[in-house]
Amino acid sequence: MVTLLIADDHPLYRDALRGALSMSLPDLTLLEAGDLLGTVEVLQHHDVDLLLLDLHMPGSHDLFGLLHVRSRFPELPVAIVSGTEDPALISKIVSAGASGFIPKTASAEDIGAAVQAILDGDIWLPDTISQEVEQIDEAFAALADKVSSLTPSQYKVLCYMRDGLLNKQIGYNLDIAEATVKAHVTAIFKKLGINNRTQAVLIASQLELEPPVTKS
Repeated sequence: MVTLLIADDHPLYRDALRGALSMSLPDLTLLEAGDLLGTVEVLQHHDVDLLLLDLHMPGSHDLFGLLHVRSRFPELPVAIVSGTEDPALISKIVSAGASGFIPKTASAEDIGAAVQAILDGDIWLPDTISQEVEQIDEAFAALADKVSSLTPSQYKVLCYMRDGLLNKQIGYNLDIAEATVKAHVTAIFKKLGINNRTQAVLIASQLELEPPVTKS
């Protein structure tokens, strides 16, 4: 019996993916989560063979979801499921440790083939883009490994630093004290091996981080 976790915040797509997988892989147990926190909770309590992870679900913020899961569960294969099919982004996803990339437009047959290939230990990419995806970027992989050591709160602070917000503004957006923001910034600098905000911005830009939603 194989256990898969579908981590996506859209119930209709989870249902569609469940149907596609059930047709291709009948001997299957499927678990679901709608955000990064729920994903980690499921992984802590279940023996999962493969995680199908949406890039943009709540808490994930693009690459952070992948980096965070890979840091917490390094032996777990992770396939990214996304509607964004940019070869440059997919190269970064693979360099960050993903075992495959499944477009949300993929057929049930392709989804089944992708899951089986990854369970067999291979890296799976769609034929339409596999030739465009570059080889693993070792420098980016090392950078991603450093970023994976950040907590979710530190990651959010890094996003806001990239957007030029001051500590007071970051504190307001995250509803925390300015002193707490300063503590996060200090921890970020230490974990990333840097000593100023300019270097933090450069790292965030390389990772193409998406800032969290601000207060209205």
